[in-house]
Amino acid sequence: MENSRRDFIKKTGLASTALAVPSYGFTIINNKSSLSDQIIGHGDFKYRVHKEWGNLNPNTTPIKNCHEMVLDSKGRLIMITDETKNNIIIYDKSGKLISTWGHEYNSGHGLTLFKEGEDDVLFITDPGAGKVVKTTVDGKVIMELPNPKDIGVYTKKMRYKPTETAIAPNGDIYVSDGYGSDWVLQFNKEGEFIRKFGGRGHLDNQLSNAHGVAIDDRDPNNITLLCTSRTHNSFKRFTLDGTYLSTIFLPGAYVCRPVVDGENIYSGVCWSRMKYLERVPDSGFVTILDKNDKVVSNPGGTKPKYKGGELQLMLQNTALFNHCHDVCVDEDKNLYICQWNANKSYPIKLERV
Repeated sequence: MENSRRDFIKKTGLASTALAVPSYGFTIINNKSSLSDQIIGHGDFKYRVHKEWGNLNPNTTPIKNCHEMVLDSKGRLIMITDETKNNIIIYDKSGKLISTWGHEYNSGHGLTLFKEGEDDVLFITDPGAGKVVKTTVDGKVIMELPNPKDIGVYTKKMRYKPTETAIAPNGDIYVSDGYGSDWVLQFNKEGEFIRKFGGRGHLDNQLSNAHGVAIDDRDPNNITLLCTSRTHNSFKRFTLDGTYLSTIFLPGAYVCRPVVDGENIYSGVCWSRMKYLERVPDSGFVTILDKNDKVVSNPGGTKPKYKGGELQLMLQNTALFNHCHDVCVDEDKNLYICQWNANKSYPIKLERV
């Protein structure tokens, strides 16, 4: 059935992005709602856009920024925002609101789900408050990690604004200080500090805007840590004890956190580029990598091209997205896109075709 659907789309021409890419990589579209029936993406990773999927009543369930989203074991989509009237918004897959909670996370940003025995738990980062908390899925705080300034890991003058967490199979917690000092801090499951690595700089083992972090367990015999170095347009791979291994360079893509699902890595691209500009406001797309860490599709962006084994510059090519901040993948490989600084837009669904 899956192959027949894709063949039908290819034969009818719907799989085309239907947009000519100008020399600077952008197409100006006056009516963004016209994109709601578009198919975007490349190769085997094409998607039908559902712009209104997550729309709610802003009077009762307001948002500022949709930062991140995770899928829990019950199939519910849990999203964090920085709107303290409802920091956490829980959807079903049809886009219907199930519930909300949370009023204390003024800059709620990172949201990671971890299966602890039979229970789902959440890890929330609040960079403005310098906090990382572990909670139940209904908001009960289980643990708060220590601030590195309070335990002598940072000096009092160092900035600590944690943006993301990743949880290793043994329960170790990795915190990326993406808006602070660009270290990745490792704690054990009890919240005791182990080490820090990375730090701001331009060496291979250093990071610049360490916005995201994720466990890459696609090879169960060689589990590693992927760290975003957003200004470097890259993910950097480390061992679980902080030794630098390699860099996945993604030219033109100011990526947020890596999301590992099946054989693939997905990421929101928060800014795109033009020919002479480092970052273009109100831009972005989604990028998808295969099991070999090669980009195979850029929904909302230009088709990935390799020359001599090197990935070429990637750019936005539709006006659909403003600052893609996260990607959530469901069991059917549909994508849910959270956006930052996007005029209080609710998440967009990309239906796999």
